[in-house]
This record gives sequence, C-alpha cells and structure tokens, in this order.
Amino acid sequence: MNQDRSIHWEESGQNCSAVWHSENGIAAHKKVVTADDTLTADDAYHLACAGTAILWKGDFQNARQLLQALVRRIDKPSKKSKRAGKRVDKSTDAAPKKTAKDIFNQHRLIQSQRARVLGMLLIQCNLDHSISLRRAPDISQACAEAYGAVEHSYVVSLRELLGVISAHEWRKNGLPILADENGEPVFVHPHYGVFSPVRGEYIELVCAAPLPKSLDGASTAFDIGVGTGVLAIILAMRDVQKIVATDQDDRALTCAKENIALLGLGSQIEIVKANLFPAGKASLIICNPPWVPARPSSTLEHAVYDPDSQMLKGYLGGLKDHLLPQGEGWLILSDLAEHLELRTREELLSWIEDAGLVVLGRIDTKPKHSKAFDESDSLHFARAAETTSLWRLGIK
Repeated sequence: MNQDRSIHWEESGQNCSAVWHSENGIAAHKKVVTADDTLTADDAYHLACAGTAILWKGDFQNARQLLQALVRRIDKPSKKSKRAGKRVDKSTDAAPKKTAKDIFNQHRLIQSQRARVLGMLLIQCNLDHSISLRRAPDISQACAEAYGAVEHSYVVSLRELLGVISAHEWRKNGLPILADENGEPVFVHPHYGVFSPVRGEYIELVCAAPLPKSLDGASTAFDIGVGTGVLAIILAMRDVQKIVATDQDDRALTCAKENIALLGLGSQIEIVKANLFPAGKASLIICNPPWVPARPSSTLEHAVYDPDSQMLKGYLGGLKDHLLPQGEGWLILSDLAEHLELRTREELLSWIEDAGLVVLGRIDTKPKHSKAFDESDSLHFARAAETTSLWRLGIK
C-alpha cells in the first residue's frame, strides 16, 4: 500500500520535514541523515545496513553511482560467508538439504533485505516533481504519470525514482507484442505499476491456440485481469468481435484504455472495473493470473504473486457460470510454482475438476527470458525446468 507520511531530518541546524512517498508501502524512516558527494560508498553501506536513511544533497549523477556501489557491496558475498560455506561442505554433520520451497523462501528474504538496504538512499522532489540537485534530469513528466498531482514536496527512495523513470521510457517507446497483417510491429505502452508483458512466450500461445468454434455463433470473449490490454488486443486482432476486459486496478484500467484507443480497437473492446468476471456469458474467457502463490510484499508485486492462488481459484470457480455452451476458458499458467513446491499439479487438476470443468487440450512452451539461463540465480533449478501452458478448459 502506498504510504504518505512525514519524514523528518536536520539540516544546517534546522528541523526539516516533507511528505514520505513509498509505492512499496515502506513506513517513513525514523533515522535520517543528509549527505553529499563527500560520503564514501563504504560509509553509506554501513549507514544503510544499520537502518539509517541517507537524504542526498549532492550531485544527482553521483547519487546514481553511489546506488550502484551499494548494489555491488550487497550482491558480493563476503569472504567470511565463503569460508563458512566451504566448512559446511566438508563437514560430516552437514545440515539437511534444503527443499525447493526453503530455497524460494530464502530467496525472497534475501531480496527483501536487499531492497531494504538499497531503499535507504533518498531524494527530495519539489511540488512540480523537479529535483533541486546538480545534474538532475527532468523527471516531472515521469513522476506525474506515476504519482499524479501532489500538494507538497516529497521524499522518495532513489531506487523507486529510477523505476519511475524507467517505466516512463517503456511507456514512451512501447513494447512490441506481435506483428500485424503487414508485418509491422504492434506496440503496447505499459504504465508505471502495470505488469509489462515482457515474456513473449505466453503471447505466442494466445496467438497460436485454435479459437473455439462457438465464436462462430457468438463472437464474444472476456479478458480477466486486463493489465496493459495485451490479450484483449490479440483477441481483437484475431477477429473476435466483442471483448469485455476487466481489472480491479485503476492504473491497469487506464493503461488498457489508452493502448486500445491508440490501436483503434475501442469498438471491439470494452474495459470494465470488476472483480474477475463481468456480467453475462462469453464463448471464450481468457485469464493470465499471477503464477506464484505467495504473499506480495508491495502493490507492484500483485501481478506476480497470488496469495493462496486466490485469483486462479476464483477464475476456475466462476468459469462454468460465465461460459456459453461449447465455449472455452483459456488459462495461461506457468508450472514454476510446482517446481518451487508451492503448488502441485494434482492440486491444479483437482480445482479444475471441482469447478465442473474438463481439460480440452493444452499447449506448452518453454521460457525464453534471460533468467531461465542464468545459472547464478538461486532459483535457476526451477526456472530452467519451467513450462508455460495455455490450458483449454470446457464445461464437464
């Protein structure tokens, strides 16, 4: 949840304060010191690890370099930990082998601790989203897109701010998702806080899957969890005449509407704010729920983590009541959770059966993203084995 509270610090003998802003829901830091270009990376690292936030007053580009220096320090294992690891390997009383779930939980803990330390470097933004630091870029449009209008100056972590700037570039340049009938790339423009469809393999599945014959009689489809609008756009380009796309997130709804308008598909696609299903029935109902059943640590993680598979179960449980006769539900799901021992294939199949559904077919593909080939990643064992599937479901 977004946190807007006051953050306090002392500067030139004066007590100062500003609004604290965190998209990750981090509470305002209690211990804050100001620093400039004279602060060494080692001292900054020790302050951050000790829970002291650093409000930067020096050159903006030097702040970026300092953040990179903090990344190198936190990502580099200490000599002590390396020696300890070697001792455990040689011991006859080695600890029990960790399960896949243990490794996943440890990975998330390490990532959380890493984010906490790297989030300690802070920047103050003015009422117009400008930054009063040397060599600061013009970020006013990027911040206005992410945060909207503000009534006070605010303090934000540099790490979040760089994410806002990066999201602005994605939004401006767009992301190619497929080629049109003339071979020209079709773009979507992700907004800040909306999951970007960077993993093209699931898009290829939706492009290739045979459309249900029931669309010949009633050319209607629902897209559950619209995000950027990418799946609704693909269905429209495959000549589905009427698509109702839903989401609960206001950023996603705005993003999808803009992308659909840019492509001139507004007459085919209707955007509705709803929890899962809109009213009525359709011949095709597609859903790409979060793939990992774990608790998100921030609002930005809701597209990846689905506590207790709530969205997945909700989609399966309501599908039968919203499908037209001979209609199909397309479930796009990775088996990464199965390799991490967070969900079993048996559980998934039992949820499908309990919902009065039957598997009509399944199309599989392997991931192509870089993490699947990164052997230094602690979750490489699961990512390398991952399969992404489009499950074609019908009424039993």
